[in-house]
Amino acid sequence: MLHIVFEQSNVDALNKAIELDETLQGDIVEIKDDYAVGPLTDIYETEGCQARRDWWKNLLEFSPYMESLNIVDDKLAVHSLLKRLDEEPDTKVWIWMGQNVHDVCGYYWLMSQLKDYQGRIEVLYLNNLPFINEKGNIFYPTSLYEIQPKEFLKAKKLARPITPSEFEVDPDEWKKTCAENAMVRFLEGGKKISGKETGFYDKNILVNVTAAQQKLSKLISSTLHKMKVKTGDVFLVWRVRELAGEGKLEVNGDWAKGWKEITVSLPGGNATTANDLPETEE
Repeated sequence: MLHIVFEQSNVDALNKAIELDETLQGDIVEIKDDYAVGPLTDIYETEGCQARRDWWKNLLEFSPYMESLNIVDDKLAVHSLLKRLDEEPDTKVWIWMGQNVHDVCGYYWLMSQLKDYQGRIEVLYLNNLPFINEKGNIFYPTSLYEIQPKEFLKAKKLARPITPSEFEVDPDEWKKTCAENAMVRFLEGGKKISGKETGFYDKNILVNVTAAQQKLSKLISSTLHKMKVKTGDVFLVWRVRELAGEGKLEVNGDWAKGWKEITVSLPGGNATTANDLPETEE
């Protein structure tokens, strides 16, 4: 068996579950790119892939993740996956996805390339399903890593083959999404994806900015903590840079020295940094 997930934290969570249940034994493949944001035009062609890589290179500049650009090669991951499926006709694939736009877009990107393996590709979609958290309370996870390892024993019962109908309809939906080429994608519910404007998450950033300067890292942490619909920190920092360029934010510090050197405030903010003030509860 091969497991497919769309985030490193999900790899870690699934590995812990595998330790508890030998029936889950199998290699885990991570699709690393976040197809919920960024350009998608001609995504399966060399030119489209390069355009997307260049876009990410711009966003990753000055970030602590710059080296990750060289290890994200989802095309190679799929090539290796297909090769293994050809060589091992009894091997099945389980695609795990939570109810979030990151996983669902990853699913669309991946399954559109697996039509020749119908009957061997199964999906486990945690779509509005209740689980028990560490405190014994019922909750509805949006990501795999939120589930306790022992709860994966229940989650595995969700596995079902991707139907021939889905192999017809879902790639068409993904083609529409790629043709729309919005910079941000939003999960409406189920597997329904809609495109949003590039500044879709700007309001989440701006509500956390104050007149006093605060460290960029604190601003991003606060923003991610309070967001109901999440995106990545790299995308949010890029939006901070863009908002500063539009005069909506004031940024101080040397970007070349990395995120840790940057402070952010509202235009005309004072020189006191929020990090120098007493901590307050969220």
